[in-house]
Amino acid sequence: MKRIFARQLLGKFSRSGILWQNRPVTIETNLRGRIKNTQLPLVRGLMPLFEAVQNSIHAIEEIDQESKQFDGKILVEIVRGGQGKLTYGDSASRPGPESLPDITGFKITDNGIGFTDKHMKSFETLDSDLKAEIGGRGVGRLLWLKAFDGASIDSVFADNSGKLLLRNFTFTASEGVSEHQPKAAPPDSRAGTVVALYGFDPKYRDASRKTAESIGNSLFEHCLWYFVREGGMPDIVVRDGDETIDLDAVYQSHMHSSAEKEQITIKGHSFDLTHIKLRSTTNTPHFIGWCASNRLVDEESITGKIPGLHGKLGSDDDAFVYACYVTSEYLNERVRSERTGFVIEKNATKGLFDKSEIAQDELSAAVLERAEMYLSEYLQTNRQAGIERVKEFVATKQPGYRPILARIPETELCVDPHISDKELDVLLHRHKSDAESKLLSSGHEIMNPRENENFHDYGNRVRDYLKLADDIKKSDLAEYVSHRKVILDLLRAAIARQEDGNYSREDLLHELVMPMRAESSSIEFERSNLWLIDERLTFHDFLASDKALKSMPITDNDELKRPDIVGLNVFDESILLAEGKDLPLASIVVVEIKRPLRNDASAGEERDPIEQTLGYLRRIRAGEMKTAGGRPIPDAPDIPGFCYVVCDITPTIKERCEVQGLTVTSDHMGYFGYNAPLKAYIEVVSFDRLLNGATERNRAFFERLGLPTN
Repeated sequence: MKRIFARQLLGKFSRSGILWQNRPVTIETNLRGRIKNTQLPLVRGLMPLFEAVQNSIHAIEEIDQESKQFDGKILVEIVRGGQGKLTYGDSASRPGPESLPDITGFKITDNGIGFTDKHMKSFETLDSDLKAEIGGRGVGRLLWLKAFDGASIDSVFADNSGKLLLRNFTFTASEGVSEHQPKAAPPDSRAGTVVALYGFDPKYRDASRKTAESIGNSLFEHCLWYFVREGGMPDIVVRDGDETIDLDAVYQSHMHSSAEKEQITIKGHSFDLTHIKLRSTTNTPHFIGWCASNRLVDEESITGKIPGLHGKLGSDDDAFVYACYVTSEYLNERVRSERTGFVIEKNATKGLFDKSEIAQDELSAAVLERAEMYLSEYLQTNRQAGIERVKEFVATKQPGYRPILARIPETELCVDPHISDKELDVLLHRHKSDAESKLLSSGHEIMNPRENENFHDYGNRVRDYLKLADDIKKSDLAEYVSHRKVILDLLRAAIARQEDGNYSREDLLHELVMPMRAESSSIEFERSNLWLIDERLTFHDFLASDKALKSMPITDNDELKRPDIVGLNVFDESILLAEGKDLPLASIVVVEIKRPLRNDASAGEERDPIEQTLGYLRRIRAGEMKTAGGRPIPDAPDIPGFCYVVCDITPTIKERCEVQGLTVTSDHMGYFGYNAPLKAYIEVVSFDRLLNGATERNRAFFERLGLPTN
C-alpha cells in the first residue's frame, strides 16, 4: 500500500513539467534568489561588461554567418555621474591623481543580429541552451544584475520576411523582463543592439578599474583569445567622453610576434595551446589563460613556476611577457555557470580519479612542460643570470650559505636576477632549514641499521650523514662570523657624523652592543654583542642591560639606578686561580656607553663615566651577592670588578682618566688601570679602538670567508 500511495502522490513526469492529477504544474524561478546565489567576486566587477561585449561578439558572428561578411563593430561607452572626486590613476600611463566622476554604468552598442524572437525567448529562459554550441550557459545576464541595478535594451532585428523591427525592454531583479512587443523600426535603421547597464553597485565599482585606458586594457586581456584565434575579431572601441581606446591598436602595441599553436593530449583528452609573446611596459606576470568555449575564465600566474621564468624575457630592447591560452572540450564541460572557475579537483590523489579524469595540478604541469620547451632559448640566459646572482650574494654578503649551495638543486638556484637581498636570504635560509630537518631525521634513522642492510650500505649512510652534518655546522659558523661583520659595519656607520651634523645617541650604540631593558634569560645569544668589548664577556651567568639594580636577582640592592650593562661571571670549575678558595669564584662587569665626541665630563658620579661605573660596582657589592640561580656567593666585597667605559677620548674624558691615575694605551685611543681599594680593573675605550680591536680579532675569519675587511 505504501508503494502505491507514493506513486500516486508523486504523479508522472513529462517534458513539459510535472503532471499532478493530470494537470501540468509550472516550476517557477525566484529571480532574486537566483541572483543572490550567483557568485561574482568584487575583483571581477567588470565581468558583466565583459559578458555584454562577448554577447555582442556572438551577435556579430551570427549575422556574419548569414551575410558572409565581417564588418563587426562594438562601441563601449563609459557612463559617469556628474560629480567628480579625487582618484588615482590605475595604469602606468596615468601615475598621478586626477579628478574623475564615478562610473555609474556602461553602454554597449553593436551591429549584430539583434534580439530576434528566438533570442528573446532565450533571454527570458534561465540556463538557456540556445548558445550551448559556443559555450553559452544562459546565465551571463545574471551577472548584470549582480553588479548593476538593471539594464535597458534597444534592439533592431529582421523578422523572417526581412522587415526590420525594434524591440525595447528593461531587465531588473524586481520586475524581471518588461514588456517587449516589437514595433516597426525607424527609417534608415540597421540591425544591432544597445545594452545600457546602469546603477553600478558601489562595492563593485570601487574595486574595479577607473580609467578608460585601464578598462580598455582589462577588456583586451579578457578578449585576447578572440584576437589570436582564427576567424577575426570585431572592431572594439572604448569611449570615455572625448577619450577613445581602440582595442585593435592595443592588440598591435601588445603583440611581440605572431601566436603559435600546438595540441597536446592528456589521458585521452585534447588541449589546444596558443603561445603568445606580449610586449608590456608594466610588470605583468607570465600567465596561463584557462578558456572555456572561446571565453577567458581564469588566469594563472606562472612567474617563477618554471626555472628562469622571472621578469621579462628577451633583450632589454625587445623584451616580452609570455602567455599561453588553453582551450579544450574538457574545460568547456567543467566550467562553472558564472564562468569564474572550473569544477576540477585541485590535486590528483591516487585512487580518486579514473583514467579519464584530470586534476588541475596535472593539467598545469603538462602545460608548463610545453611552455618551458617553447621558451627554452630565453630561459637559459635567465637561469644563468639567476645562479650568478646567488653566487655573488653568498660570496660577498652571506658566506654562511656556501657549504650548503652544492646541496641545493640547480633549478632552485635559478632565481630572479633582480631579487632583493632580503628575499634571497629568506630563500636560502629555507633551503638551509630543509637541510637541517633532513639532518635531524637522518640522525634518528642512523642510530639503527635497516632491516637486511649490509655493513657497506650502512657505512655509506653514516658517511653521507656526517658529510651533511659537517656542511651544516660549517654553515652555522660562517653565518655567525658574517653576523659579526654586519655588526661591525653598523657600528662604523653609527659612530660617524650623520647628515644633520650630529652623532648617534647613546641608546642606538647601546642597542648594537646589547638590547636595552633586557636580561640574558630573555634575549637570544646572537643579540648580545659584548664580544665587541671583550670576547670573555660573551659567557656569563647573568647579564642585564639598562635595568634597575633593584630588579637584578644577583644583588639585594634596592636602588633604582640603571647601569648600561652589568654582567656576572661565575667560575665553578677548578682553575689555577681557584686554589685555596671556596667555590664558586665570580667577577662583576660594568659597562657604560657614551655618545660619540661627548665632551662634558667633570668631577662627580653624575658627570664622570668612570665614577659612574665604580659607583654601580659599589652598590652591587653592598647587597648580598648571589648567582642568577639564587646560590650565595661568598666574600662578596672581594669579588673582582671590571669597569669598561666606551666613549671618545675628548679633552674632558682625558682629564678624568688622568685624575683616576689611568695609563694611556700605546695608540693613545684609550686608558687602563687598576683601582686597588675597589679591586677593580678599569678600561676606557674609544669607539675607534673598540672597532679596530674587534675587527682585528675577527679579521682571519672574515678573510677565510672572503668578506672585505677594509
